[in-house]
Amino acid sequence: MTEATETPVDELQARLEASRQGGGEDRIARQHAAGKLTARERVELLLDPGSFVEVDAFVTHRCRDFGMESNSIPGDGVVGGWGTVDGRLIYVFAQDFTVFGGSLSETNAEKICKLMDLAVENGAPIIGLNDSGGARIQEGVVSLGGYADIFLRNTLASGVVPQISAIMGPCAGGAVYSPAITDFILMVEDTSYMFVTGPDVIKTVTHEEVTKEELGGAHTHAARSGVCHLTAPNDAACLQTLRDLLSYLPSNNLDEPPVGTSQDAPDREEPELDRLIPEDPNKPYDIKRLIEGIVDDGRFLEIHSEYARNLVVGFARIGNQSVGVVANQPAYLAGVLDIDASLKGARFVRFCDAFNIPLITFEDVPGFLPGTQQEHGGIIRHGAKLLYAYAEATVPKITVITRKAYGGAYCVMASKHLRTDLNLAYPTAEIAVMGPEGAVNILYRRELAAAGDGAAEVRARLVEEYRSKFSTPYIAAERGFVDAVIEPRQTRPLIARALRQLRGKRSQMPAKKHGNLPL
Repeated sequence: MTEATETPVDELQARLEASRQGGGEDRIARQHAAGKLTARERVELLLDPGSFVEVDAFVTHRCRDFGMESNSIPGDGVVGGWGTVDGRLIYVFAQDFTVFGGSLSETNAEKICKLMDLAVENGAPIIGLNDSGGARIQEGVVSLGGYADIFLRNTLASGVVPQISAIMGPCAGGAVYSPAITDFILMVEDTSYMFVTGPDVIKTVTHEEVTKEELGGAHTHAARSGVCHLTAPNDAACLQTLRDLLSYLPSNNLDEPPVGTSQDAPDREEPELDRLIPEDPNKPYDIKRLIEGIVDDGRFLEIHSEYARNLVVGFARIGNQSVGVVANQPAYLAGVLDIDASLKGARFVRFCDAFNIPLITFEDVPGFLPGTQQEHGGIIRHGAKLLYAYAEATVPKITVITRKAYGGAYCVMASKHLRTDLNLAYPTAEIAVMGPEGAVNILYRRELAAAGDGAAEVRARLVEEYRSKFSTPYIAAERGFVDAVIEPRQTRPLIARALRQLRGKRSQMPAKKHGNLPL
């Protein structure tokens, strides 16, 4: 009787130990030699100590072909369950590259889908730690169906719970589309890559030679394609960045973002900001110095820092309240809006709106980038995405015009006309249809032509007259398009007060299935 009861227990312990060993010591050693943590190590490092509760640890594949019947490992290449990050519930799955290269099977797709369903049902973020060679070839269309099941859940969960993907190894072929639907993608430098078709296929089809790193490495996707939002030098740093990101986000679309613990006084003024913006309107300055001077403790988590650098987006807190920051960057391309910046801004604005994160916009934009490349690339359509995102957003919206606000770009960057709650301007603000130089060339072209050799002097005088008469923020303030003209040092206290006032904001959209975003 004793043996009969002990044998199942012993077998259970053995299977549990086998699941914890993944693909075995040799493969774990190879994973470490490549500078990568194992799936379990990643989960344990991401979550609060001792909080992980695993699901489906004994699951194995159902494939009976190609010699797979006798090749079965508990867990089947994915570790998943729930735990906490800073005490908040999180669902997580981690692909285990030591087991069949982390390839997706029918059963581990079911495990991932189960966790995604639980995340939506219980209103908690879902985190995917990707390290996989792709679909399990031995299972054929069943594996591909598993991907489609995951894609559907990504789509249904979008805007309901935060979805974050960390690419910590290979992610190729159809596997890339699940991370692409999620809200944020993190990549590890030198050990992770993403692409639809690999270098070998590209060489065969186009005769182009390219390395995996050049094609789909962390730097490529962070700086060129915009696929990657954040990069890290190693697995541990990536997981810490993920924890930092989560600290700004609510658990779901019905919750408010977590409150910070800073002792930075909300009414603190920053006198140095009065000297930040140059007197010469054509001289650049770093908008991030302004952001860091205003937010709590100067802490700003920039998103997409290497992509479309003429627009800055990221998360911070003001008065311990999470905010999303969108800002033109005069230090890069004069802060002009182009295709990439419009896409970057629109995506970020829509995320913040979906998850109840107030938007703070710092505007210094001379307009949209001119040129055939931009026009032929669809700047009209892509610029409209940023306009649409701001107009659609119902969260508290606050805009500060620091300097230039010209033409259609003035309208797009959260102007009062797009239901923005508070619009402030510095005395240096210039709000006009176009810059003074361009306006003078059109309005006074006859006078300038008649001036001959003295045209430069006449132009300079007319530019100053135009700037003083038509570009000042007080004209917009007279119309109610700007609520107040303030000194830069007052920015933090006024924003903090506005955020407190707007906490109960309730804004409704017209009843509809969904809008038709100009994709």
